[in-house]
Amino acid sequence: MSDDVILQVGIQGDTGDTGAMTRHHGYALLGALVAVVALVCGVIITGYGLLDGAGGSRADADDSGDRPQGRTPVGTAAPAFAGNWTGTWAAAPSGAEPGAPVGHPGRSIRNVVHTSIGGTSVRITFSNLYSPAPLLIGGASVAVGEGGGGPEAVAGTMRQLTFGRRAAVTVPPGGQIVSDPVALRVPYAGDLLVTLHTPRGGGPVTYHRHALQTSYLADGDRTRDLDATAYTPSRRVWRYLTAVDVLNREARGAVVAFGDSITDGVGSGYDANRRWPDVLAARLRDRHIGVVNEGIGGNRVLSDASVLRNGASGLDRFQRDVLDRAGARTVVIDLGINDILRGGETDPARITAGLRELAQRAKARGLRVIGSTLTPFGAHRGYNATTESVRDRVNEEIRSGRVFDEVVDFDKVVRDPYAPDRIRPVYDSGDGLHPSEAGYRVMGRYLGLRLLEDRTPAQL
Repeated sequence: MSDDVILQVGIQGDTGDTGAMTRHHGYALLGALVAVVALVCGVIITGYGLLDGAGGSRADADDSGDRPQGRTPVGTAAPAFAGNWTGTWAAAPSGAEPGAPVGHPGRSIRNVVHTSIGGTSVRITFSNLYSPAPLLIGGASVAVGEGGGGPEAVAGTMRQLTFGRRAAVTVPPGGQIVSDPVALRVPYAGDLLVTLHTPRGGGPVTYHRHALQTSYLADGDRTRDLDATAYTPSRRVWRYLTAVDVLNREARGAVVAFGDSITDGVGSGYDANRRWPDVLAARLRDRHIGVVNEGIGGNRVLSDASVLRNGASGLDRFQRDVLDRAGARTVVIDLGINDILRGGETDPARITAGLRELAQRAKARGLRVIGSTLTPFGAHRGYNATTESVRDRVNEEIRSGRVFDEVVDFDKVVRDPYAPDRIRPVYDSGDGLHPSEAGYRVMGRYLGLRLLEDRTPAQL
């Protein structure tokens, strides 16, 4: 059956003197119509994360108990105005986790994430982007966390996740899977625990490198454990998990923060949620606008840095990490420093051309686009006359309005007024490149909410 189903129902009226349609038959037809509409609605609701029922190859079916095979891609995220599914959290896959060539077989992985807005239902996206082998998820769950970044769940909130109404799923190499929606009272600005069990080895773990959030591991299937007894702290990364969406009837869409390590929050504290997108999320909470962070440390506009675990280029990942995000209405783009510092790019026109392409692609899909100037790095080891000249010329073009329709001047807000090529000392984390928590706080507060008031629906 095609994914696009067009249903046409016609009702012929009473012919009057011939009595061709009796009242009884009319009621019967009306009842049938209601049933058909209910069925279609059910298909729409359960369609998120819909799987091919036939599974994969025969060998895969024999080994996994005929588990469903995830499509690639699965469950393209719906815009906010279509059912009010809205992103509350996200993390872009940055590469393959080192030291885990076959994953974490026989273990449960508990990711802790912090929501921006809440809702009455939730759905989860898992990614196998950086693996050449299938990923078997034997079971998965979501629960409200006790808070503080720990692995303990609030009693009564543990929910099993399903995929096409099955508890286990195989995600194909390079693919992703979206869970079926599950009813759960998701809090605003609260912790969620997203746990998956990988019963056997697969390929490398698709992960987000600079989570700044402790994750946890346990032996065996501990997906439904409420307490922390079986879990031990692991690395500060997010494994396999790339998005959390909520159903919220009051939601007014989501802001996607798209950038590099400065958007990712490098330089802020661990388990603290003090990145500049977190600050922005707190300001937008009463407006029921979600904020999702798609920053990747070391990321570039023009070139792929996945081997370095710094993600695909901004041009390559923009569709997946911005345009496909649930309820995306506005994107804030802060990218380009690593093209200068790590990519060796000396032509500012190439960087601004890439940024302009991102803006045009977003506007073509109905998103409001806000672009940031590149912040100073005069005290960083990569600084020299050439790199500073490129940064200045990129910023000049951004400020001119020829790249983005709206500009947030992060350079202006964090630079030292007495040394404009450097971050103001109080806003410097210590490496001359990344802001401190005070710097992120002023950035998150500086972005004018007026710029985020998009009155044009996103056309995803």
